Amino acid sequence: MAAEQFQRLRNYLDSQVLGQPEFTEGLLIAVLADGHLLVEGPPGLAKTRAVNALAKGIEGDFHRVQFTPDLLPADLTGTDIYRPETAEFVFQKGPLFHNVILADEINRAPAKVQSALLEAMAERQITVGQTTYPLPHLFMVLATQNPLEQEGTYPLPEAQLDRFLMQLNLDYPAAETELDILRLTRGEELEGDVALPETLTQQDIFAARREVLEIFMEEAVENYLVQLVIATRQPQHYNDDLARWLSYGASPRATIALDRCARAKAWLDGRDYVTPDDIQAVYPHVMRHRIILSYQAEADGITADQALQAILQAVATP
Repeated sequence: MAAEQFQRLRNYLDSQVLGQPEFTEGLLIAVLADGHLLVEGPPGLAKTRAVNALAKGIEGDFHRVQFTPDLLPADLTGTDIYRPETAEFVFQKGPLFHNVILADEINRAPAKVQSALLEAMAERQITVGQTTYPLPHLFMVLATQNPLEQEGTYPLPEAQLDRFLMQLNLDYPAAETELDILRLTRGEELEGDVALPETLTQQDIFAARREVLEIFMEEAVENYLVQLVIATRQPQHYNDDLARWLSYGASPRATIALDRCARAKAWLDGRDYVTPDDIQAVYPHVMRHRIILSYQAEADGITADQALQAILQAVATP
């Protein structure tokens, strides 16, 4: 039952975000794997539209926060407000207490704001003054950043990047897809929005997450998954090129994320077991923001994705 509902939601997302099947699949994997998603791409590629469509398809509160250089931590977490009629301070909740948060242009906010968001993403709680408040059980941060305009932006710290389950990189659509986008937007102006599928309840989502965790993974496939992560830390054991390109590898949090994403990918594809292909499909998205390339890699013109593809070729597949 849950699988059918997720498939309907997937079809709806694909109808709203044309030509980006990896993006829409990544949104569903993030929901199933209980993680946060970082999306990078030029303006106008329907990043905000996709998150809005996802929020409409699942039960829960949605809030969009536009990150700017003058944003304060209290603008996210909330703050204590003095009530003169009672002579008491009352906590006013901020936007982080919603279920789905769209952090638009996240890299425009300064370090203090990022640290407040880091606690929410890592611990599912926020601290204001001396009091700690739990966040909702269903809590997702879907963040976007623009790779083209760097003026007025702040690079996200490695500790925060590691909290994102996946990073998806979007590119411009093909000419045929752009023609479909043109017709879709014209049709929406004339006829209104496409009918929504049946909303996924939070109980449906939690049940699906349990099914994902129960999917079978053979021991050889588990070992393969772990070796793919360890290869980012010990590249010298595989070949000289990788040893030159990689400065720092991924943490054990990457292993957990890779396991959950591969399981979610298998579940979405209608299987009750994980294959090496599932791991390879999600590997670049889980790892690209977790590795640090060396100066030699930049001199050689090597990107994170190219280094990760080299790892996939170097590590033996079971």
